[in-house]
Amino acid sequence: MRPLSRPAGLGRVVPAAAKTVEEFDVTTPQERAAAAAVPVQGGETRLGLTVASLGDPSQAGFWIKTPLVSAPGKGRVVYPGTGKSVQLDLIPIEGAGSAGSRLSLAAFRIIDAPLTELPEVEVFLGG
Repeated sequence: MRPLSRPAGLGRVVPAAAKTVEEFDVTTPQERAAAAAVPVQGGETRLGLTVASLGDPSQAGFWIKTPLVSAPGKGRVVYPGTGKSVQLDLIPIEGAGSAGSRLSLAAFRIIDAPLTELPEVEVFLGG
């Protein structure tokens, strides 16, 4: 079942005193469940593989900043290491398509990617 909306959470404020992963990730259990929901098959376009580093943990929500897109949109990231995926906002950044991307803390947690590594993820547009 596809969620009705994919919360970006970019307007949410991380507490200034945040020190732990749990304190930085201000997404709600309901938002995490919606982001982790498996999308309805079809309608996606595979954009490619990218190496993801941890993005700014003070920016809440589910997003990837990537040179694989030229305009903001909705999409999905799959981490082959676990097979898990997350629905998120695709945010364009400057750079060659082979350049790396920055993935939000909340997205890293949904796909169970190691926070201290540079995992390769597969990026899809739409869904």
